[in-house]
Amino acid sequence: MRAQAHRLDPVVIVGDKGLTDEVIAEIDRSLKAHELIKIRAATDDRDARGLWMEKICERLDAQAIQQIGKILVVYRENFDKPREKAAAPEEAQAAKPRRHGLDDPRKRKRDEDKRKLQLATRTSRPRSRTPSPRPESGPRRRRRNTSR
Repeated sequence: MRAQAHRLDPVVIVGDKGLTDEVIAEIDRSLKAHELIKIRAATDDRDARGLWMEKICERLDAQAIQQIGKILVVYRENFDKPREKAAAPEEAQAAKPRRHGLDDPRKRKRDEDKRKLQLATRTSRPRSRTPSPRPESGPRRRRRNTSR
């Protein structure tokens, strides 16, 4: 749960007035929609944040996942929300055809294109790996130094 919550942004902010009924109602709506949420507490009092976490979990029948600084992470399973069943490993492999080596038509086409390109650019004489010497140039011309 902590790993899933890491990428989330806080959806509810508990302000200066504290944990009011409106804030509890908003947290309840957010838990129905998302199941796992982050709540930002806008107080510097560590004890108050801990108390808020306990009250939220108690009143909304939720689970406290994590509290880091002013961020509270809360989870409540939504039984009304349809669940996606994870396919068993054997079923997942059977559902998706595996492509290896030359069985993959995309890879075969790519290899054919590479061979055609190599044949088209090949010359009768192999290229040398050493660079050819640069031609010598004449003396370097300098710009005239003028004060104007």
